[in-house]
Amino acid sequence: MKKKLLAFSVLVSLSSGVSFGQQEKLLTHFIFDKMSINPGATGVDNGVCGTMIYRNQWDRVNGAPNSFVFNVDANLQDLQQGSKTVIPGQGIGISFYHDAIGFNRQNNAVLNYSFPITIGNAGVLNVGVGLGMVNFGVNPLWVPPTDPVATDPNLAGGATSGTNFDMNAGLYFKGREDYYVGLSTTHISQAELKNLNYSTTRHYFLMAGKRFNLEGDVNRAVDANIMLRTELVKFSADINVRYIANNTFYGGLTYRTSDAIAFMAGFKAIERNNDKGALKMNLWAGYSYDLTINKLSSISTGTHELMVRGCYFIPPPPITKSKHPRWL
Repeated sequence: MKKKLLAFSVLVSLSSGVSFGQQEKLLTHFIFDKMSINPGATGVDNGVCGTMIYRNQWDRVNGAPNSFVFNVDANLQDLQQGSKTVIPGQGIGISFYHDAIGFNRQNNAVLNYSFPITIGNAGVLNVGVGLGMVNFGVNPLWVPPTDPVATDPNLAGGATSGTNFDMNAGLYFKGREDYYVGLSTTHISQAELKNLNYSTTRHYFLMAGKRFNLEGDVNRAVDANIMLRTELVKFSADINVRYIANNTFYGGLTYRTSDAIAFMAGFKAIERNNDKGALKMNLWAGYSYDLTINKLSSISTGTHELMVRGCYFIPPPPITKSKHPRWL
């Protein structure tokens, strides 16, 4: 009984404080979900890529968060196959995020764009912006007492939702020596939904990572990443280290401050080459398990997360040669 009351109390606290607390998702596979929190990361990888992540947080806790993320992004130069009318490195993408916790439902849909600025021989700085919408709704189902006199007037009495403008912005620097640094902010407009007494809170993110090839062997590498997030009230950090073997398998650990220790593993499920031996497409699948280390550890059996990411690589246009003697 105490466990149920504890879980209920925590979720009520999260629900009632959602207007002021952290509203952004927490993902163990954050390394595959950069664009939704930093539009500067849009299109920085080759190919047209899509990512889906599902997270079942605090398993066995009634009303605990369930999240789903879907991202698609591409480099405009790749899409137009070498067109000279497009500045190389520009990226475009769309991100969708759904989060359910208790009676609350939140949906974010954002169109992202990034513009590249070459910084000498060091790398490329991508300046990004994301414009979209945030939708938030509640559909409460209260337990007795049902006496109208005893009903709290501050509690929503039925399904209610609202939608407003949302905006993100970010800088993402990709170095030429397998490292990156990103700084971004989400919910810049701090959308207000007056009918729900709800407003989004501006969040700030700092991300960085580097790949280390062991003994110079590209088939054995350690990938280290860090994500810092805050809304200037609370702060959390994820530190992740993965070992990647033959660019086919990976396994690693993530530590999230005051929350969890996560174990992750993944593999390349599909890889296809074109008739010239160049990479045409690939598909990665991954899973992580978060071992809860906060106060919910006594009632939660942990957190499960599934990730699928696939990329299609558009081949460059064929080089045509004129056979006319005038052009030899």
